[in-house]
Order: sequence, then C-alpha cells, then structure tokens
Amino acid sequence: MLLLGTLINAAGILIGGGYTLARRRQLQPKTQQALKGLLGIATVFVGLGTTVFSLGGGVWGVLKGMTIILLALILGRITGKLCHIQAGMNKVGRYAADKFADATEGRAQKWSEGFVACTLLFCVTPLALIGSLLDGLGGHWHALAIKAVMDGLGTMAFVAAFGWSAMFAVLPVIAFQGTLTMGAKLLAPHLATPAMLYAIQGTAGLLIFCVSLIILEFRKVELGDYLPSLAWAPLVAWLWK
Repeated sequence: MLLLGTLINAAGILIGGGYTLARRRQLQPKTQQALKGLLGIATVFVGLGTTVFSLGGGVWGVLKGMTIILLALILGRITGKLCHIQAGMNKVGRYAADKFADATEGRAQKWSEGFVACTLLFCVTPLALIGSLLDGLGGHWHALAIKAVMDGLGTMAFVAAFGWSAMFAVLPVIAFQGTLTMGAKLLAPHLATPAMLYAIQGTAGLLIFCVSLIILEFRKVELGDYLPSLAWAPLVAWLWK
C-alpha cells in the first residue's frame, strides 16, 4: 500500500494525542519505560533484519555488501560533519525542548507553538528520512512504524503541555514524509543496478540499529551526521561493479 508507513506514523500521532485529551493524563512512567524497552528491541530486529536481507548470497556477497555499507558510512560521516547536519538537528531539538519546558512551567504560550515544536521534532529527525526512503524504495514501512510509537509518546507529552494544537503536526508529517516516499518511489526504477538498491537498504538498516542504541540508552550516536551515507551507498555500489 502506497504511503503505508507515513499513514501508520500519522495514526501514532493522533492516537497518542487523542489518548491524552480523552484521559487528561499521560501513560504511567512504568508503562512508558516498558514501551521504551519493547521499542528498542523491535528497532534492533528491524535494523539488523533490513541489513541482513540486503546482503548478497555466499561469503563473497556478504563481505562485498558489508564493505560497501562500511565505506558509505565512513564517507557519510565525513560529509555530515562537514555539513554540520547533527549540529543543526541539535538546535531544532533544543528549540522544541525549550518550548516544552516553558509550557510545563506555566509560562504563556501561543497556540501555534505546540504545533511548530511538534512539527520540527517529528520531521527533522533521522528516522523521518530513513523510514520514508525505505518505504518508497521497497515498501518497507517498519521503520516508520517504530517512529509512529516514538511520535505517539511524544505527542502525549506535548498535548499535555500545549493542548490539542500539537496534534496538528500530523499534517506536515504526512506532507513531508509522503513527499520523500513518493520521491524515493520515483527514483527506484532509475537505479542502475539492484546492488545500488541493496546498498541503500543495508546502510539504512545499520542506521536504524543505531536508533536502538539511543532508545535503550546504550550509546549516544550522532545519527544525523551519518545520513549522507544513504547517498554515498548507491554510488559506492555502482563504482564497485
């Protein structure tokens, strides 16, 4: 189904916000912690599974695929650092965190600030790009399903602070991720070889696995700086014919 991942993501935001509005409270901390643990485990399986299924058959195929992915990650990291991608994402995150802190401390907030903060938080995130790309290239919606749970939990907190305006972030999320997904779908037939597609999927899988390290608080990974790896992966695969 076209845009399935984005629609699941949108449903997560609406369900999270609707729950808080209906119950007038968030989930209990124990429940949130349990969901976080399950989400981390699911992210491990989705990430590693995506990478494993992208590798070729035989020892040489696996070694070649992993080498391409690692080269893409190294080149992507260098590119991301030069472009200050993670630094930019950190600024967006701090802006949203500051607005949330102001709201929870009772400071006056405009109606639109909850909408803007949630929009930035849900759209300017590595999973938005990675998940939309995988959904468009091969119909792999699982990464956006993980993001749906994360965004749903985030919406609960923001709705409690800002009210129902935060739920309107679902509209730019659909527009942004839907556009990325459609763009990836149009790009897929123009990839010169299947190896280029597999290289993108394998690289994306390892990036998703890194998300699990963040969720489970094992390691803080500057994931934004690795996003250019998704552009390097097909190029490296094309050069290594």
